[in-house]
Amino acid sequence: MTRPVTLFTGQWADLPFEEVCRLASGWGYEGLEIACWGDHFEVDKALADDDYVPRKLETLAKHDLKVWAISNHLVGQAVCDNPDERHKAILPERIWGDGEPEGVRRRAADEIKDTARAAARLGVDTVIGFTGSSIWHTVAMFPPTPEAMVERGYADFAERWNPILDVFDEVGVRFAHEVHPSEIAYDYWTTVRTLEAIGHRPAFGLNFDPSHFVWQELDPVGFLFDFRDRIYHVDCKDTKVRTGDGRRGRLSSHLPWADLRRGWDFISTGRGDVPWEDVFRALNAIGYAGPISVEWEDAGMDRLQGAPEALEFVRGLNSMEIPTASFDSAFT
Repeated sequence: MTRPVTLFTGQWADLPFEEVCRLASGWGYEGLEIACWGDHFEVDKALADDDYVPRKLETLAKHDLKVWAISNHLVGQAVCDNPDERHKAILPERIWGDGEPEGVRRRAADEIKDTARAAARLGVDTVIGFTGSSIWHTVAMFPPTPEAMVERGYADFAERWNPILDVFDEVGVRFAHEVHPSEIAYDYWTTVRTLEAIGHRPAFGLNFDPSHFVWQELDPVGFLFDFRDRIYHVDCKDTKVRTGDGRRGRLSSHLPWADLRRGWDFISTGRGDVPWEDVFRALNAIGYAGPISVEWEDAGMDRLQGAPEALEFVRGLNSMEIPTASFDSAFT
């Protein structure tokens, strides 16, 4: 099935937007999944300056690129989290403000609402991002975590995100949550619970990124099948697991990316343990026709080598056509 292949610009936000466009176009990408940081897409400017969005579209067109989705992971993370110095490092100053936690959360929520409005101006119908979580810190279950505390975490998520989703509904845009450790939905059953918490609202769906499944020993193909009506966007990122020596664990020991003592690492698409052919066959089976976005992350490989290589790998799988008849129809 032919789907557009895009490059997520989050890992390229240190470069000017025009330079990323030039690189992506030169490699053969058909579009960008544009990050809302760096100078790539600034939500406040998109709403305040009538010429801002047309200029972005003009730059994309100049390089024969299109856009189907934008991403605001960094601000979304602060909506349900307890903000600390890590958040200060990734948030715009106007969102961080004085750092008072509830103020940060409310400003982050308002910014995600504005992200939906800005996406509508840009002409895209999907915003990808994180939600944050007030209960992620309880994942180890010690001190013992009462069920009521977990319930409050999902209630807090629903209370903060339902008003955000009201705005998404108003402007005809969907939110695609990336299932990811540190979020309210980070594996199979927490995804079930998250969707239940907001009454399965159509405005809230999923960004499928199998790299977060592999090291948790989750089945990405089964996930696609079970949540097929909620797959609003697909990111291609890979993971390599190296836990066989009895010393390297799945929690990775607070070690930095690419440290060989880690139990797993994000790795350039096609070089890791994600069962990509099965994933693409499943995408065909569920009828996913949206963009396939390469999210390039590999601390042990230069991105200028990895991004074009990943594109060729994904293209090979993405070109698999669904047959018009089963092979055994010839026998009848």
